[in-house]
Amino acid sequence: MIQVTLKGGEIRQFEEGATALDVAKSLGAGLYKAACACKIDGEACDLRTPLQDGCELAILTFDDAEGKHAFWHTASHIMAQAVKRLYPDVKLTIGPAIDNGFYYDFDAAEPFTPEALAKIEAEMKKIVKEALPLERFELAPSDAVKLMEEKNEPYKVELIAEHAGKGEQISFYRQGEFTELCAGPHIPDTGRVKAFKLTNCTGAYWRGDAKNKMLQRIYGTAFPKQSALEEHLARLEEAKKRDHRKLGKELELFAIMDEGPGFPFFLPKGMILKNLLIDYWREIHRKAGYQEISTPMMLSRTLWERSGHWAHYKENMYTTVIDEEDFAIKPMNCPGGILVYKTKLHSYRDLPLRVGELGLVHRHELSGALHGLMRVRCFTQDDAHIFMTPEQIKEEIKGVVALIDQVYGTFGFPYKIELSTMPEDHMGALEDWEHATNALRDAITELGYDYEVNEGDGAFYGPKLDFHLQDCLGRTWQCGTIQLDFQLPERFELEYTGADGQKHRPIMIHRVVFGSIERFIGILIEHFAGAFPLWLAPEQVRILPISERHHEKAREVYQKLFDAGLRVELDERSEKIGYKIREAQLQKIPYMLVIGDKEAESGTVSVRRRSEGDIGTMAVDDFLARALLEIAEKK
Repeated sequence: MIQVTLKGGEIRQFEEGATALDVAKSLGAGLYKAACACKIDGEACDLRTPLQDGCELAILTFDDAEGKHAFWHTASHIMAQAVKRLYPDVKLTIGPAIDNGFYYDFDAAEPFTPEALAKIEAEMKKIVKEALPLERFELAPSDAVKLMEEKNEPYKVELIAEHAGKGEQISFYRQGEFTELCAGPHIPDTGRVKAFKLTNCTGAYWRGDAKNKMLQRIYGTAFPKQSALEEHLARLEEAKKRDHRKLGKELELFAIMDEGPGFPFFLPKGMILKNLLIDYWREIHRKAGYQEISTPMMLSRTLWERSGHWAHYKENMYTTVIDEEDFAIKPMNCPGGILVYKTKLHSYRDLPLRVGELGLVHRHELSGALHGLMRVRCFTQDDAHIFMTPEQIKEEIKGVVALIDQVYGTFGFPYKIELSTMPEDHMGALEDWEHATNALRDAITELGYDYEVNEGDGAFYGPKLDFHLQDCLGRTWQCGTIQLDFQLPERFELEYTGADGQKHRPIMIHRVVFGSIERFIGILIEHFAGAFPLWLAPEQVRILPISERHHEKAREVYQKLFDAGLRVELDERSEKIGYKIREAQLQKIPYMLVIGDKEAESGTVSVRRRSEGDIGTMAVDDFLARALLEIAEKK
């Protein structure tokens, strides 16, 4: 018999050779049917993995992130099997689980049409009905290569070759006649994928590099129940309507042009929105005791070598040569902020020193990864660096968390916090990493926040807290971050004079709130579906005179609102009033003020609100007071 510790600490005995699936069955038929994967001693595994005596076991269902991952990854294998049955000459590449579903990239001679996707879905239903078990096996690299060569899968051979030198066994999964190179884990059989939908097909370069061959990428999603799939598809339809690229064009906010892939152009209305966010950022940071700086966009290689970016981040940096010396356009603001700290001597009385910068940074992203404002090659990072004594760490972290909470609350975003720990590619001693990680953990715990641990996903110079905000469709976006850094102050030999008169090394916090202002704008566009709250709307009020004889009064109202600071436009076109209202509604203008004979005589305006329609007649001063209060309260 073996002892297994279940979730919650309960210890149970099972026969030797028992698997996680056996345990799930013993715990109840409902769990057995819902189980997707498991965690054995913290590692995600297949449910048919034999258990060892003394292990800790957690059964994962579709409600768990890793359970979803196994479910969707299996669905991608089912799709690949269906494609190979229908189109035997197609070559397989990769097919991972992603947020809200999966995709698979195929090297196909012809694009997959909507009719082809329907055929693939029909074949997938047959594979699900067959309830094929997924069986894991391992081969030596040479045997793995031989197997994939026999199956004429050159992309798989290439992937295996990258691991061959490590001497590791190569893992595969077999389901019926289909064999796939894969690390897993997977659900027990294809019959559990009850509801699925192939959503679209696009082109994608092999490995995301435009120099490589263009592949056919089929996206899909899957759920254990049809009702859950239908709810998800409804959300996808809503997301299409809210796509920031579509709305950005319709509302004349920004453009991405062929002359600058990944480099967004902000149009006048988009620039108003961007500046409003920057003004808000400056207002809250001034109140929180930050000083603003600006550092150069391009700095010498020696700086980036000293910071560690040249060794750890160079493939993402744009470089050039000036006067026979290597330079790089900054991918991050921190080294420049450090040089500002070094411009003068500091005492412990100067600390904490909070220094903010709205710095334009450039990072090389593969062309296949670019996506509107969400993934770009240059963006404005709302950076700040805090230099402090070791005793100040916890309070400064708490202060940054409070600031992030204030900002996300203003926009109505709930959020979750993730603690990311030391990655494999890191700088510095383990004891420094432990100290830094514990400081973040302690601060967030004392504030009473729940958090998840993301092992190995910290920055190369320190652990971090990531803030994942949730939009109105339930999607999450990683925006804010707090990174604790013991490494760069050491590398740059930063100092302050302590109360003891001796030189000491400060600790450094890197933090952002918006993350990228461009990306945050993309999130806001989709969250509000372009219907921004009054304080953020590029155009807040549109005045609509019914006919030419009302123009003079409309101009008086326009001037009054303009002088009060409202962003107001006057539509004097000789169009019918219904047409003007519909157009203003499509442009998502928060307020429309209609002026006809009655309003012109009484000095009032007929007020239409974007979300409510006609809300009645008001004196101009009353409307102005209402609007200014709404703006001040950032409703």
